Amino acid sequence: MLEENAASKSDLLWTVQMKLSEIVKALDAKILTGAKHLDKEINICGASDLMSDILAGLSEGSILLTGLTTIQVIRTVVVAGVGTVIFVRGKMPPQAAVDLAREHELPLISSPYSMFVSCGRLYALKLTGLDGRR
Repeated sequence: MLEENAASKSDLLWTVQMKLSEIVKALDAKILTGAKHLDKEINICGASDLMSDILAGLSEGSILLTGLTTIQVIRTVVVAGVGTVIFVRGKMPPQAAVDLAREHELPLISSPYSMFVSCGRLYALKLTGLDGRR
């Protein structure tokens, strides 16, 4: 029984890399900035509307799904080292946020799906959370 539990725990910790273009396709998303980065490999993802969660939890090069579109989101993800921002529910950021993202070569994407559905679609494609768990 002990060995079985150890094996099942280790199975939870793994990552799959996906190209950003695959993520865009899976989310029926629109690319707002950073089209030249579609070959970028992504292996972890987080979702939050709290900037403190972004600073505390996201990893270098990860993607963030959020419903917030303010310029503060862009400033926060640049500091945190997030590699791509995906706005859910078809939200579009203001031009100042788009301009700042371009300045930092940060891909911005907008998906028509809710945060729940967007996360579910990425999970179904085997993308993992920030802690590597599935």
